[in-house]
Amino acid sequence: MSGKKRMPMTDGYRTFLIVWGGQVVSIIGSSLTWFGISIWVFLDTGSITSLAIILLASQLPRTLLSPIAGTYVDRWDRRTSMILADAGSGAATLVMIALYLTGNLTLLSLGLIAAMSGVFQAFQMPAYQAATSLLVPKERYSQASGMIMLAEAMGNLVAPALGGIMIAIGGLGLLVAIDMVTFLIALVTLLIVRFPKPPVTKVGEASKGSVWFETKFGFLLIWNRRGLFWLLVYFATINLAFGAISPLITAYLLSITTASTMGIVFSLGATGMIAGSIVASAWRGVEHKVAAIVALGAVLGAAVGAVGVASTLPFIVLAIWVALFTVPIAGAFSQALWMRKIEPDIQGRVFAVRTAVASAAVPLSLILVGPLADRVFVPLMTGTSTLGIWLQGFFGTGLASAYGLFFVSVGLFVVVSSMVAWSVGALRHLERDIPDAAGLPTEIDEEAVEATVQHEPQV
Repeated sequence: MSGKKRMPMTDGYRTFLIVWGGQVVSIIGSSLTWFGISIWVFLDTGSITSLAIILLASQLPRTLLSPIAGTYVDRWDRRTSMILADAGSGAATLVMIALYLTGNLTLLSLGLIAAMSGVFQAFQMPAYQAATSLLVPKERYSQASGMIMLAEAMGNLVAPALGGIMIAIGGLGLLVAIDMVTFLIALVTLLIVRFPKPPVTKVGEASKGSVWFETKFGFLLIWNRRGLFWLLVYFATINLAFGAISPLITAYLLSITTASTMGIVFSLGATGMIAGSIVASAWRGVEHKVAAIVALGAVLGAAVGAVGVASTLPFIVLAIWVALFTVPIAGAFSQALWMRKIEPDIQGRVFAVRTAVASAAVPLSLILVGPLADRVFVPLMTGTSTLGIWLQGFFGTGLASAYGLFFVSVGLFVVVSSMVAWSVGALRHLERDIPDAAGLPTEIDEEAVEATVQHEPQV
């Protein structure tokens, strides 16, 4: 038979699967909690701005602290970093349970708890991503990244389906209690495994210094590798558009249907992310990943715009499904590129800088979405201005039309951004111009190993 045989599953890949399983459970628990919180906040206040403030409280500390957190991730054992991050997030959840059971959970306390959780998340994701590049052969980075996306997709699918039922049975407190149990499961999986240490590279040696120097080094490395820099800019632009989606989709669906039906719509739409994640985790990807990323981004924008002009719930579900199908595949391709092009002993700080820059657009978006929705789009689509009456002729009148127009605007912005991104040569030729980093694990050719063993002298 021709072709290469592959070695059986390595110890590193087994470790990755164990950790991944724990993170799947934890993500589902956290998704349940935040689904319940989003409904609780919006129904209690009726304001997109209030919901956006809670999301902002979680996002802002993560964005601000990520670069420094990544530097410490490179200095510490990455398993230890993940344990501390999960333990801290679990403590924040425990505080939420106590406040809820005593009747003291308010918007202010919820915002403070969200901020506390965001601090620990600043350490968790860079450590998880950097550890994955040490446990998985680089030929399988797209698949491993797809599995990580699959974990998030499972949370998006399970949370709406079970969240409404759980709230009806035990209220928000039951969801938070389940979240606490899932944090403990994730901690156990981390306690029973060990991560290999990253090999020391020349770039890693050159980056050593004070915390400030090492943090700054992460920014400078991305700036100097221009293809990665423009890839980061592209994803930051996408995040600027989609930071508004989380509070907006809740308000949009609640304006045309009930909370229970909204949960069904979310769950059906989330199967698109499940399908996309399965494709990404089973497929090693295309040869030219940048082209695929930009094309998928354009499809994503078109699908989001379609949500805004949908006239029926089935069409909304279909548009959400298509949009979410593209997300894990594009994300897996992007993550694979970063893992291949960055030296393993500096991935913590580089990935953290990448997270900070890409997600910095989200707080800005969350700050803008409330005022734009409540003071621009809603008055426009419910008032009697000349522009408003003209737009109402296309989109109709009322809250649903206002939120729908917002979706169309976001979708058009993403499509145009994708076209601009492809025009940047450094991004288009990233895979050609930036070589793979040294020190990354690779798959082993089983036939070559067997041949070596056969020619070894027998003792």
